[in-house]
Amino acid sequence: MLKRNGLAIRQHWSIENQEHWVLDVTFNEDRCRIRSLNSPRNLAVIRRMSLNAVNQETTLKRSLRQKRKRAAMNDEYMMLLLKSFCQD
Repeated sequence: MLKRNGLAIRQHWSIENQEHWVLDVTFNEDRCRIRSLNSPRNLAVIRRMSLNAVNQETTLKRSLRQKRKRAAMNDEYMMLLLKSFCQD
């Protein structure tokens, strides 16, 4: 019983740590200096939503960082990301 609980806890934290690592590396989340009121929480939600949108878009086989940069420079690709995020 304890072994299964420990395994479940480790798997949970593994997923959490992987997501936080991606957010830190791709979005430089740890370097963000926004600290007042609800701004940090709001920005964290926006980051996670954009991470989900980038992950759901599969036509471009590039890294998350490259996809983000392309979306910033190419309005058509940005619309493609937003459409893929809005679909099932």
